[in-house]
Amino acid sequence: MDAGGTSTRAIAVDASGAVLGSGRAAGANPNSHSPSEAAARIASAIGGALDGLDPAATEACVVGMAGVSKLSDPAIATIFEAAWRDLGLSSVRTVPDPEVAYASATSAPDGSVLVAGTGSIACRIRGRRTVSTVGGYGWLLGDEGSAYWLGREAVRSTLDVLSRGGELGPLARSVLTEALGPSAVDPVGDRAPLWRALVTSANSEAPVRLARFAPFVSEADREGDPAADGITSRAAALLVTNVMAARDPGETTPIVLVGGVLSPSGPVGAKVRARLTGIEVLTSTDGVLGAAWLAAVDAYGEDAPRPVSS
Repeated sequence: MDAGGTSTRAIAVDASGAVLGSGRAAGANPNSHSPSEAAARIASAIGGALDGLDPAATEACVVGMAGVSKLSDPAIATIFEAAWRDLGLSSVRTVPDPEVAYASATSAPDGSVLVAGTGSIACRIRGRRTVSTVGGYGWLLGDEGSAYWLGREAVRSTLDVLSRGGELGPLARSVLTEALGPSAVDPVGDRAPLWRALVTSANSEAPVRLARFAPFVSEADREGDPAADGITSRAAALLVTNVMAARDPGETTPIVLVGGVLSPSGPVGAKVRARLTGIEVLTSTDGVLGAAWLAAVDAYGEDAPRPVSS
């Protein structure tokens, strides 16, 4: 099971690694949704994966969950434990979602994983388990290099152009169009009203909404916008600093990259990979496969075949 903030997927595999069933549900992060709703969505996805199978025959179950720390509250853990019982599962191991992302890309027991989606975090992996983290403090205290961070920097860069003068480049024009409408990209005369309108618009929404400006940074970077290039370069530097802080000096284990910001086709992903030259860098594309393999290892040992499709 890979339970994220926006979607949840589960697969059932046998001892050969063959996929026997799959299930899907909406997001199930207990920090973003009520615990009862998150547990119900996870149960729905697992139920879909086990449709037509005997739940009692399940040897092991691993749930990679965004917001898994929420289960440290005994009252919330009880809600999820009740869901496992109702499904007929006797052995469920919940782990942070970076662990299943790491396992989806490599069978190496030790390494690091760098996540950059809406938020960001770097994890040190030992024995396929997270032993320490760098970052991951959320939008107010961190999330360096994440989509939230990129979006915030895009708005700040646009405000700088409006308040200090200068030509509106591709990034600023995209931000203004998204936030205030097409008429805002050709200001005439005093820019102060436009500056104030953008500040008001950005502060009137939930902070996470700033992440919607992140794609404009990548697009403008590809168009040669210096402001966008500066933002993506800083993002890459911050992300690499965090993941290297999660490693020992001279460590040669793999680094697994996770999340849309770190896509190989995006400027931040490309710049991160360029800074990690000489290290084995892998890309996680399907966390549910990692979760299934971790469950298979729990059930059948280190030689368990890796599922190849979800």
